[in-house]
Amino acid sequence: MQNTPDREELVKRARAVQPLVRRHAPWQEENRRLHDEVVEALDETGVFRMRVPARYGGYESDALTMAEVAAALAHADGATAWTASVSWIPTWMVGMFPDHVQEEVFSTHGGRVCGTLSPSAMAEPTEGGFTVNGRWGFISGAPNSHWQEVIALAPTPDGADRYPVVALVPMSDLRIMDDWHAVGLRGSGSVSTVAENVFVPAERVLPLMSVLKGESASEANRELPMYRAPLLAVAAAASVGTPTGLAEAALELFLERAGERGITYTDYARQVDAPITHLQVAEASLKTDQARFHGERTARLLDGKGALGEEWSLRERARCRVDVAAVCKLAKETVTVLGEASGGRSVYTDVPMQRIVRDVGALNLHALMYPETGFELYGRVLCGLEPNTLYV
Repeated sequence: MQNTPDREELVKRARAVQPLVRRHAPWQEENRRLHDEVVEALDETGVFRMRVPARYGGYESDALTMAEVAAALAHADGATAWTASVSWIPTWMVGMFPDHVQEEVFSTHGGRVCGTLSPSAMAEPTEGGFTVNGRWGFISGAPNSHWQEVIALAPTPDGADRYPVVALVPMSDLRIMDDWHAVGLRGSGSVSTVAENVFVPAERVLPLMSVLKGESASEANRELPMYRAPLLAVAAAASVGTPTGLAEAALELFLERAGERGITYTDYARQVDAPITHLQVAEASLKTDQARFHGERTARLLDGKGALGEEWSLRERARCRVDVAAVCKLAKETVTVLGEASGGRSVYTDVPMQRIVRDVGALNLHALMYPETGFELYGRVLCGLEPNTLYV
């Protein structure tokens, strides 16, 4: 019988690979993807198996474990943490498909999966399935994945309209574009992928609305706690660890350097002796604590309702979106304070603080994590209005 690692063990494993990840972080920045040794280390620690059903060798890890593992990885490198955490979302989505489809995906080296939620392709019905054409951007981890979960628009039965569908496609059927030239999360390999007349069997296609609502086509997964949740709540819980870990890493890094450097053009030989520094680190520490609160609140909500099999209210689903938005906003505020207080030397590329600043900035621009969008959605729901998005 498989000995499934618990939260403590998985966090311990994530911390154990921090030195390797830190060593390769500059290479990943330069080459715009994860180093093969980092991918192998994540594989060996079981990071890619955390949201895989146990019957396929997965761990069925809870949301709080996801948050803590991602935070631990982010202490070493934001791009590595983001690539790992974003993989948990399409991996979970695979479990919504019929069981024989899951078998096909997860039998491939544990089935590393990348994906998107943007319907930027077309799916035309053909005998036995669909022919897909289109392009998807921001596919983090695509260079080291085996499958991609894609979103396309298929015609309704009467042909009068189109609706979004989720499809699973082997990476060998897609063309990867080397177009990830970004200032933040550079090592994440968030390239674009292209489908050119790709045939997808009908069994590997589901309506997106069914997946968003957590309506599983899997007989075996329906009663598993991690599948008793809507997709966007899962996505939020998977995403909170990286910004939280980056904020914590920034505070640690700042305090390490503040005792060794002075404040130029003042008589402070040590930055830690200056009252302004005391105010800055206190503010940063409290904002980091607040970020962790919002992340843990969403993770615990997901775990609690999954364990009990309770129905999700609209307010709870919207709160998951606003919690991840709050985490991003607070992490950015923390890192901004510390980054601006780190002095001119911190602009050099060999100082990790500048990478943390850029990575947190990139996270705050993600469409599902952008603070103002999340706040507006939650405010609408609190005011008794219907959401103006499917993604809740």
